[in-house]
Amino acid sequence: MTAPAPAPAAFGDLVRSYLDLKWHIDPVEASFAGLREHDGRLGAYQADDVKGYVAALKSVGGAIEACHPDALEDEIDRTALLGDLRMTVHRFERERPHTRNPGFWISHVLEGLYVLLAVRDRPAEHRARGARGRLRDVPRFLQAARETLRDCPAVLVETARQVVATARPLVGQVRQELAPPDDASFDAECEAALEALDDYERLLEGGSLTTERSTFAIGEDAFNFRLAFEHALPNTASELWRYGHDLIASVEAELTRVGREIDDTVPWPDLVARLRGDHPTADALVAAYADEMERARRFVEERDLAPIPDGELDVVATPPFLRPLVPFAAYQPPGAFSQDRRGWFYVTPPDGDCDEVRRILRDHCVYEIASTALHEGYPGHHLQFLNAQLQPREVRRVIGTPLTVEGWALYCEEMMGEEGFYATPEEELFQRLALLWRAVRIVLDVGLHTRGMSFDDAVQTLIDRVHFDRSHAESEVRRYCAHPAYQLSYAVGRRELRALREGYRNAAGADYSLKRFHETVLAYGGLPVSLMRWGMGLG
Repeated sequence: MTAPAPAPAAFGDLVRSYLDLKWHIDPVEASFAGLREHDGRLGAYQADDVKGYVAALKSVGGAIEACHPDALEDEIDRTALLGDLRMTVHRFERERPHTRNPGFWISHVLEGLYVLLAVRDRPAEHRARGARGRLRDVPRFLQAARETLRDCPAVLVETARQVVATARPLVGQVRQELAPPDDASFDAECEAALEALDDYERLLEGGSLTTERSTFAIGEDAFNFRLAFEHALPNTASELWRYGHDLIASVEAELTRVGREIDDTVPWPDLVARLRGDHPTADALVAAYADEMERARRFVEERDLAPIPDGELDVVATPPFLRPLVPFAAYQPPGAFSQDRRGWFYVTPPDGDCDEVRRILRDHCVYEIASTALHEGYPGHHLQFLNAQLQPREVRRVIGTPLTVEGWALYCEEMMGEEGFYATPEEELFQRLALLWRAVRIVLDVGLHTRGMSFDDAVQTLIDRVHFDRSHAESEVRRYCAHPAYQLSYAVGRRELRALREGYRNAAGADYSLKRFHETVLAYGGLPVSLMRWGMGLG
């Protein structure tokens, strides 16, 4: 007699199994999510480790594929979970950042230490134990990097070299804030970690990791895989290449129109250059962003545009140890499972000689701060994360795509303009300039990874089309090379959300409400927009 097949695992059990595996593979991501049990270790990414992870992921994936929940919402979550799992396997098997990108390793170390400084929902003793464990693990971890890395693209080595140069102030801050009093062994762990970091920096400077055949481009097949499984997009690289060029032309026409309304005697790039001279002083920079964050929050509340959950957003000057990593500004959300619901927006006031200060301040133009504030705060990233983390479904709290996360924030820049948020035509001009930058990103993202575009060509495109200075353009392109199919997420995600809104409006008819649309979208967290469409019954 044939034994009966085992009953399929309940979907909720499979979700927990996958997330447990996810946190085991990346303990630093677990710390950022607000989980404490992994705080004292770093990951392991040598060949045998990765082979074991891939086997475990495929095993869990097979069980998830065999599970067919009856409820539509469970089926949507199952699809999102499978996309995330397949993308993780794809990265390890095809893109292999652990063998090709030294930044993969150094970022893991520094983020693992930074998160223990940033979190405020763990006791000081726990954070100190976690820091000690991770510091103790640094020499082992970076030795594993030495044994694993090979044929690394030069641009990724250079990026990693710049990042590792920021390690010393970060370790110093860990020692200052987290070391127990008069604990010589903690100091010894810090010194051993610093020595390992110095050795790693010398490795990056030595040239042994790079060969002539190394390329940062992942290729069209891998790029299209990301589009399908990370973003759940039906488009290919070729289609997005055309869309990016069309969007650039459309936005440049808009910039010309708005620029002429302000001053019809100069081209819009000259007008932008002139307006950039209008900026806060370095001392007033943090307050300027805080004021605009609050104005945006009040606007969302007064117009009843979206639900605003509890969770403060603090706008603060970037701590000195973080400034090498955050030269402009950055948002840090609360963890999905963190008891502390506070988010942080760091602003880095420039210091140094007068010419350099003036150059940096031009990127904090008063007409640009409004769109940046709403993008990062309300109703952008902070509001979206707070809503996602209220969801009872774990998948929607932690699984997502940058197409939705970045797309939502860029969609909000435009939506707030439609609702009357921008106070002047100059603010509208800079909102469209920000959209042009995101349109160019589509072309550079696709071009660098699938069309043979060189690093220098991408830099020159940012200089010519968006009018970045060269150092800013170079730092941007280094990031684009390391993170394929991410940069297109802003403008393509905006497109997808605008199309979703139109479909929702048509289906709702006279019952349409912008707030109800936003509530419906936010309840899906960061899940792909195509899955939201499925859940809304829009085809």
